[in-house]
Amino acid sequence: MKKHLFVASSSLLLAGVISAQEVPRFTFNAGAGFTQTVGSTSRRLDNTGYNLNAGAGVNLHPNLSLLLDFTYNGVGVNQATLSNLGFPDGNVRLWSLTLNPVVHVNRSGPVSVYFIGGGGLYQRTQEFTQPAIATVTAFDPFFGFGSFGVPVNQVLSSYTVNKPGVNGGMGLNFGTKWSAKFYAEARYHRMFLSGDRHMDYIPVTFGLRW
Repeated sequence: MKKHLFVASSSLLLAGVISAQEVPRFTFNAGAGFTQTVGSTSRRLDNTGYNLNAGAGVNLHPNLSLLLDFTYNGVGVNQATLSNLGFPDGNVRLWSLTLNPVVHVNRSGPVSVYFIGGGGLYQRTQEFTQPAIATVTAFDPFFGFGSFGVPVNQVLSSYTVNKPGVNGGMGLNFGTKWSAKFYAEARYHRMFLSGDRHMDYIPVTFGLRW
């Protein structure tokens, strides 16, 4: 009886080790997509912007990863807000560096679901600009030096703030077992500002994970 129990226990342990070895030790991802503003944030910024995303982490278990994630978002200030403030144009740029546990479901299948969430450092830079002309001087061996005007955006006001924030969401992986996979992901981000103010937005990202 003891012999059978030992064999069964050893088999289960060996199966667990083999299963864990099938998962690559490290994981990486890179992608891009669009960003949707929500809540009070959407009343001051454009409804849609863009995002870039990159992450690197370690697989702790076939169904659990820990990911260090960098996300960059760019969104314009909407026309109603610009009119109220008296600026011709404006934009908001946000980046976040967060540590996120990732829980995978059916990870080895051709299509798998995962849930991701965590928190970390968020930075927001807001700029208000106006169209301007910059003078550029160029040289040509035949014509010599010449000057011409180039349209640019002149920064009238700029402000940067660093605050904590949190995020959470889910995604889908498409691909073969443990190889590089395409992914589609949506996460809700909240950056905490002073008092009860906060920024809320949802980056929807498409990319490659391996």
